[in-house]
Amino acid sequence: MSASTVSKAEGIYAKAGSLSSERRWALWTAYASLIFAAIIFLAPPVYMFVTSLKGSAEVANMTGNPWLVRNPTLENYTTLLSNRPFLKFFLNSAIITVCVVAITMVISILAAFALARMRFWGSQFLATGVFLTYLIPDTLLFIPLYQIVGGLGLLNSIWGLVLVYPTLTVPFCTWIMIGYFASIPKELDEAALIDGATWPQMLLKIFIPVAMPGIIAATIFAFTVSWAAFVYPTAFVTTPDQMPLTIGVVSQLVRADTFAWGQIMAGALLAALPPVIIYAFLMDYYIAGLTAGATKG
Repeated sequence: MSASTVSKAEGIYAKAGSLSSERRWALWTAYASLIFAAIIFLAPPVYMFVTSLKGSAEVANMTGNPWLVRNPTLENYTTLLSNRPFLKFFLNSAIITVCVVAITMVISILAAFALARMRFWGSQFLATGVFLTYLIPDTLLFIPLYQIVGGLGLLNSIWGLVLVYPTLTVPFCTWIMIGYFASIPKELDEAALIDGATWPQMLLKIFIPVAMPGIIAATIFAFTVSWAAFVYPTAFVTTPDQMPLTIGVVSQLVRADTFAWGQIMAGALLAALPPVIIYAFLMDYYIAGLTAGATKG
């Protein structure tokens, strides 16, 4: 073997070692960043869970380590689950969420299909305007919406919330669906039109089955927003029997300057359980839908 060949081989090995070292440092940096982010994001729910296992006396004791439970108990959970107002809050949230998700998906799918595939004058401008409406803060909308809901006689009613929640969910869900419908090859609808299919038939038999990941992503978003909304129910609902879970727990477990911290934390964890379960099983569809909506259209 010649000297030049040996030197080339040594150079290749040195370069490979350098790349391996760089890759190792990149992995260590990535792992360190992920661990740090996990600690930051998991600290609040872990602390909530720890507090929910404490009795009132232990919560009031300020001398011990707040992250440790000396006498764990499920009393806070059993008290809430046997409390009729809490179960009513949960039922109200379920009714509101199901109705809002159904309304949102019907409007979003029809609007997105029209804007993405049925090209007409101003469709691009209208599609952009739909998404821009999502950027308007809730705090600017609830005052005029309060007057509208009051004029319809729906204040202090879950149906008033069913009416106003779609103003939060429809714009973003429509934007997601526009991106997903736009990513579907145009040859599919052109072939369907040649075969004599109507636009509704194309939507039901071609676009909805193909765009199911995007529909699931939009459904998860609508569910999360309607389940966790706080500003609108705080403004529109004052009677306990019509309150959803987000404000019902706070209103019933906070009395003047007395906070039932154990039950508040237990109620917050129970309220967060449905979205956590949904995200755990459908996270891949949610990411796929958001990715398509962000890169197409």
